[in-house]
Amino acid sequence: MTGARVVVSSDQDKKPHEGAPVLAARGIGKRFGGIVALSDVHFELASGEIHALMGENGAGKSTLMKILSGVYPQYEGEVLLDGMPVSFANVRQAEAAGIAIIHQELNLVPELTVADNVFLGREPRIAGLVIDRKAGRAAARDLLGRLGINLDPDMRVGNLRVGEQQLVEIAKALSFSARILIMDEPTSALSPLECERLFRIVRQLAREGVAIVYISHRIDEVMHLADRVTVFRDGRHVMTSIMTELTEDHIIAAMVGRDLLAATAADMTERGATLLSVRDLTLEKPHRRGWRKVLRGVSFDLHAGEILGIGGLLGSGRTEILETIFGSATGRPGGEIRIRGELADIRSPRDARRLGLAMVTEDRKGQGLHLQSSITDNVALPLVGRLARFGIRSFAGETRLARQAVQALGIRCESVGQAAGTLSGGNQQKVVIGKWLATQPRVLLLDEPTRGIDVGAKREIYDLVFHLARKDGLAIVVVSSEMPELLLLSDRILVMSEGRQTGLIKRDEASEERIMQLAAPYGRKAAA
Repeated sequence: MTGARVVVSSDQDKKPHEGAPVLAARGIGKRFGGIVALSDVHFELASGEIHALMGENGAGKSTLMKILSGVYPQYEGEVLLDGMPVSFANVRQAEAAGIAIIHQELNLVPELTVADNVFLGREPRIAGLVIDRKAGRAAARDLLGRLGINLDPDMRVGNLRVGEQQLVEIAKALSFSARILIMDEPTSALSPLECERLFRIVRQLAREGVAIVYISHRIDEVMHLADRVTVFRDGRHVMTSIMTELTEDHIIAAMVGRDLLAATAADMTERGATLLSVRDLTLEKPHRRGWRKVLRGVSFDLHAGEILGIGGLLGSGRTEILETIFGSATGRPGGEIRIRGELADIRSPRDARRLGLAMVTEDRKGQGLHLQSSITDNVALPLVGRLARFGIRSFAGETRLARQAVQALGIRCESVGQAAGTLSGGNQQKVVIGKWLATQPRVLLLDEPTRGIDVGAKREIYDLVFHLARKDGLAIVVVSSEMPELLLLSDRILVMSEGRQTGLIKRDEASEERIMQLAAPYGRKAAA
């Protein structure tokens, strides 16, 4: 059984990028039909370097990484490994050469356990014949322990949350003895605590000499972590620079081709009517020994025009609050939900939608969109029956609805007939939001609304959220793992810790330190 060795070594004054590149891409070009994904791109990576690769969605970052890792064997230009030209026909050849990749989109088998997924295709065997599951569990437990990941190796991956599945992906990639590790948005579903844990591992690997390509939209994250940064825009190389010589504004300008002012909070001028009231909300989920409470006594009111943020660490119960309110939670819910003062019996998303609620899930590709279907089909999906005439779909009505969403939300597309899966991450998110806005909700639940989208698209989503609350009077709940986002958007922030509500604080009283204090496992004591 092989694995990425993680050791703690002393910090040294070094500039890893000054050595000969362990991996280099020269004049790389890639087309998909008539679309140019990459044009004459250059990239170098040195041993022991953490090299950030940045750019807006569609800039070509992931395309280059898929070329380097053997996913795309056909391309223009050449790839050099230790100065020698190489060409990988598939991912296995790249892995054999010491290149491992963590894809942005999860690549796990839901029906298998954590241990089975980590070592899939490389299972330890007894006498080379029978799979040694005991050894596999032990090796997986050891690797997860090194990474500081508290997951049961025997747990079925399909039962894990998105963020937990991302941690399994990281463990799986590091289980190879990789000389080069490509990480494509590895923290997109992680809380600040999990991010810091990952950063420690990344730094340790770099000190050992592992070369790391780190793709992320989070500028503060890469400035904190990377030695150098390369920026792509529209499939072309724009900039490579030492990170210490740059500011956040420099990186943003290189990514978007213009100065982009930071979004500013649009304050709520006055509190509207109470649209949603939650009292003593609870949720129990099946457990090996019966039932386990994942929510305990959550209570709050939400008013028209208000944005309520929900913060907390991964597994604190943030998403479960939204799912329980929306009727999509698995398990036994409890407590009281009132809509405009009337007691609501919400047993399914259909009940919630009928009462004027809408929910945008954190996993837009798995739960929010049908990727092979058109923008029209996705936007119109909740309203197909309402738009139909005599039981026959109204394609004209659906198209009109989709065009209204495209225009209102600024969705960049060729036409409303374009497949949702071909859009950038930010535009996909707008399609999901447009789908639910078409139902004309009064309460909008947003779970990680900017996960995996670039800085320009984030600004557009923020502006949209403020417009929906301040101009249209929607009551909005936002769950976010990004602290700056939570502080920017929220009028009040409800903080969760281990399934319990530990604080409900106003915007002017909120700070990262205060939220993290309440979110920590001892947050209940701090709040007492």
